[in-house]
Amino acid sequence: MFFSAWANSAHSWTEVRDFVRAVEDMGWDGFWYADHYMPNTPDGEPIGGNFHECFSVLSALAATTSRVRLGSLVTPTTMNHPALIANRAATIDQISNGRFVLGMGAGWQVNEHKAFGIELFDAKPRVDRFAEAIEIVASMLSEDRTSFSGQHFTITNAPCEPKPVQSPLPILVGTGGTRMLRLTARFAQEWNTWGTPEVAGSVLQKLRVACEKEGRDFSTVRKSVQPLFFLVADGASAEKLRSLVPADRSVIGTPSQLVDIVGEYKDLGFDEICVPDFTLGQSAQERLANYTTFWNEVAVHFR
Repeated sequence: MFFSAWANSAHSWTEVRDFVRAVEDMGWDGFWYADHYMPNTPDGEPIGGNFHECFSVLSALAATTSRVRLGSLVTPTTMNHPALIANRAATIDQISNGRFVLGMGAGWQVNEHKAFGIELFDAKPRVDRFAEAIEIVASMLSEDRTSFSGQHFTITNAPCEPKPVQSPLPILVGTGGTRMLRLTARFAQEWNTWGTPEVAGSVLQKLRVACEKEGRDFSTVRKSVQPLFFLVADGASAEKLRSLVPADRSVIGTPSQLVDIVGEYKDLGFDEICVPDFTLGQSAQERLANYTTFWNEVAVHFR
């Protein structure tokens, strides 16, 4: 099983750089970074938060690491033109010598669209736009030239050079919606969801159905999941915490209990566990210590 880390976009560049070097040396397989420009807010109002731009950070990490896979989780096609997405992905794959994963999504965060005057669209046209974008990106990353005429995008004899090192460069889609799952089965190499084993497992079955409808071999899609992990010292601490965190996406336990839960994800058919740092400490030192514990006492059982 594969294990990847995910750092909050509000951390300083030097902290992220040092953290990724540390987890790479430890043995972690990958690193993910969100493509957002500010923290989310419940009321959709813009807010500051020192968020770093995703592709700039991943480009820098491509040049300062040597082994871990690097990926966007995920870039919204409302905010980014598909031709730019394709060229950025190909360049980072070149810099990293074939270690980039392009995570794509339809977009969802209200406040950044509001702040920048970028239309979020209603659900159907947003997915329509995504469907065009992922088809364009997949073509530009693999074909010599791409032409496309749609409702949202028009591409004419467009190059994307140099091509990525990987063929194909993996495209990941983070989704649980029925139509988005069909697009995943049609165009993507990887898929990501969130949640506890029960929640994530139910969405995984929807992906299986989507693959069947698209004639895609389900086993050829790499499947990753991103719970919120809470490391605790004992059962009493876990019970106290349980009422304070989102029940549908939180995994709480001692290292030995987390081994059992990761085993549930593996049995369901997930290939990769993505571990966000949002719940693993207030300081860089505490977060790295918890990643070390997770690697040495949880991940090691699945290597």
